[in-house]
Amino acid sequence: MTAALRILSPGVLATIQDLGRPSFQHLGVPVSGALDAFSLRLGNVLLRNDPGAGALEMCYSGLQLEAAHGPVRILVAGPCEGTIEGLAPRSVTPWRSECLRAGDRLLLGSVKNASCAYLIVAGGFRIPLVLGSMSTYTRGSFGGFAGRALAEGDEIPTAAAIDEPEVELPSPPQYEKGPVRIVPGPQDDYFTNNASEVLYGERFTVSTAADRVGIRLDGPRLEHSRLADIPSDGTVHGMIQVPPSGQPIILLNDRQTTGGYPKIGTVITADLPRVGRLVPNQEIHFMRVTPAEAVKIAREREQELLRIIATARAARI
Repeated sequence: MTAALRILSPGVLATIQDLGRPSFQHLGVPVSGALDAFSLRLGNVLLRNDPGAGALEMCYSGLQLEAAHGPVRILVAGPCEGTIEGLAPRSVTPWRSECLRAGDRLLLGSVKNASCAYLIVAGGFRIPLVLGSMSTYTRGSFGGFAGRALAEGDEIPTAAAIDEPEVELPSPPQYEKGPVRIVPGPQDDYFTNNASEVLYGERFTVSTAADRVGIRLDGPRLEHSRLADIPSDGTVHGMIQVPPSGQPIILLNDRQTTGGYPKIGTVITADLPRVGRLVPNQEIHFMRVTPAEAVKIAREREQELLRIIATARAARI
């Protein structure tokens, strides 16, 4: 039988995600994909996978699983630690690969100070693609493993581990802090001048109404200068739409492909992983940038990813 990971306890929410399916939005199909694409890509490259290969996304808590039918090499990408139980018990730390032998159990604890972390498998998972992607869209019941969150007893086929040195990063990546940068629009003219001042001058708090579809923010109201309902138009990852309540909502990976509320701004590409990592009660504030500045920041972030990858080294066992 092929190697597999058997789920013993799935935690709060565990799904299979890659970089999503962006090519079908014109048909009303959400993109889905990893909330923190930066960590997903970095973890995959460390294990010599394609950067966009599917991984197991853990939201808020870790999980417990067992290597079944053969060895599996894994790496935790993100702030989550745990232990391996088996013939050679040991601790598991982020950004360091480990080989699970058949029968070994991996016990991962809570995700610390972030909404998600990733369990990367060397060689990737062996599950079918749907519309070119392995990402799970639970509301539509397609993609991933049977179109749903993982459950106790599931066996996810994987590539078997090959005999090669373990790898690690000398230090974990430093996630950027400070204001989340946004480009105004596309409907910023639907808001009062005061709303713009509030958006860029005040602080907001992530509410408990946060999931893979979007994050509702608590804080000062953003006042509309026109009707709060508009004809539905297209949405993109990171758009900040404002319903009649005046409380902004940042759209995330499982967002609808169209929306009928005015959008006051859009989070820049480089800051989308930061937004994906936000947790309830976390504070957030915004800064306006131009489209040209957004492109420059995105290029710099890609260079930073390459620099981090270059520091990977063989682990000393």
